[in-house]
Amino acid sequence: METPEEKLLRKRSEALLGGGKERIEAQHKKGKLTARERIELLLDKGSFQEIGAFVTHRSNEFGLDKQKYLGDGVVTGYGTIDGREVFIFSQDFTIFGGSLSETFAEKICKIMDLAMKVGAPVIGLNDSGGARIQEGVVSLAGYADIFYRNTMASGVIPQISAIMGPCAGGAVYSPAITDFILMVENTSYMFVTGPNVVKTVTNETVTSEELGGAMTHATKSGVTHFALPNEMECIQHIKKLLSYIPQNCEETTPWVPYNDSMYPDASNIDNIIPDNPNLPYDIKQVIHAICDKDSFFEVHKDFAENIVVGFARLEGRAIGIVANQPAVLAGCLDIKASQKAARFVRFCDCFNIPLLTLVDVPGFLPGTDQEWNAIITNGAKLLYAFSEATVPRITVITRKAYGGAYDVMNSKHIGCDLNFAWPKAEIAVMGAKGAAEIIFKKEIETADNPAQKFAEKEQEYLRKFANPYRAANRGFVDEVIFPHETRQKLIQGFKFLENKAVKNPRKKHGNIPL
Repeated sequence: METPEEKLLRKRSEALLGGGKERIEAQHKKGKLTARERIELLLDKGSFQEIGAFVTHRSNEFGLDKQKYLGDGVVTGYGTIDGREVFIFSQDFTIFGGSLSETFAEKICKIMDLAMKVGAPVIGLNDSGGARIQEGVVSLAGYADIFYRNTMASGVIPQISAIMGPCAGGAVYSPAITDFILMVENTSYMFVTGPNVVKTVTNETVTSEELGGAMTHATKSGVTHFALPNEMECIQHIKKLLSYIPQNCEETTPWVPYNDSMYPDASNIDNIIPDNPNLPYDIKQVIHAICDKDSFFEVHKDFAENIVVGFARLEGRAIGIVANQPAVLAGCLDIKASQKAARFVRFCDCFNIPLLTLVDVPGFLPGTDQEWNAIITNGAKLLYAFSEATVPRITVITRKAYGGAYDVMNSKHIGCDLNFAWPKAEIAVMGAKGAAEIIFKKEIETADNPAQKFAEKEQEYLRKFANPYRAANRGFVDEVIFPHETRQKLIQGFKFLENKAVKNPRKKHGNIPL
């Protein structure tokens, strides 16, 4: 007869084995790590403290009473990443395919409740076949319990979801509510209905990868923020992401000790903007020239590339960046870009991350596709997000700021604290060509040489409006600066705005145009 001490050791060993050696080997053959291996790589060595290792399911239907595994398909607990507390759950595909049961859900809910009490991020490593069908409605109820907690935790603590295997049906909605989703190429996928259902209902033939793989969601739907080539890089990406984010909504952004070696190469910043206002350039060159060296961490890199969002540092302090990208669609705002930027702005505002906006926008993208798919409502999302944000906000207009897009891109009129403009900035209702066609239409039509008259009037409009000084005269631009002065202006500006305090009107919540 085993002693109590021997029984404890046996159970611990049994829990560590998950679904058994054969299933662990099968997991490895797919190029996937086990639930515990993922935790081991993510958390600081020796910091993981497990909760619920001996939990088993309560179902007796369909022969489940004869199949019981300790942990019941999910490893939960807490530990540290770079010394900072986090709570974590890691779904174990070796036990019932990682399917969610009543007790599985209870374990995740317990972790989320503790994270809310402590004020620490929650990280979910997802690798699940979905609801445990044998348990019926209690499995569905478990999902809803998790969804509710995701919603209550939103904006209170950071929530990060890594998809490291299948994620289908109801399982996709918990990650969708969280702040960031990471996916692993070729081994993970997300969809509400799988390829077989799609084939039956719509007669479309599509693979799991095409329907809901990492690159599909990174480029087409925007569901995932990061698509990584393997699990190791995915785990490293989680660590890097957390380094820019505070523990909860009450804290400020982490600070990294700064020294002169982190100063960026800004030698070419005055020459980045082409003399020809119609030529493109890469806004990331501007970002790299004004932020700490190698600190820019792009989010949603492969989705809506006409706008760039991500985190960076200024003298060690994290900020969020939203920037039009003139190299793609001339930097126009469209439906996807508006959604992408609005989501990022709201995240930064939730967690006290100061916002820098770099503006080079000729307007909203025209076309029936945009209008019929609600560019009005979607563009309003970005307008709403900036208007509502109370964090320190600085805007730099690098070149074009035309029409309603000027207003939307964190203008002074919607609450921006400091607005700077570069000498080549053009702030106007529209471009010179379109404006000349409208304002001087009769003069041009009645001229002896309409083409020559049009060119003259276009130049006249350019002289009057294609500059930052009219806006500066009205106080809409606080200062016109040389590009090489930008970094220092931003450092000083954000420093003076550190104690900014704004209280929006008292209300339950606003009704964002969803």
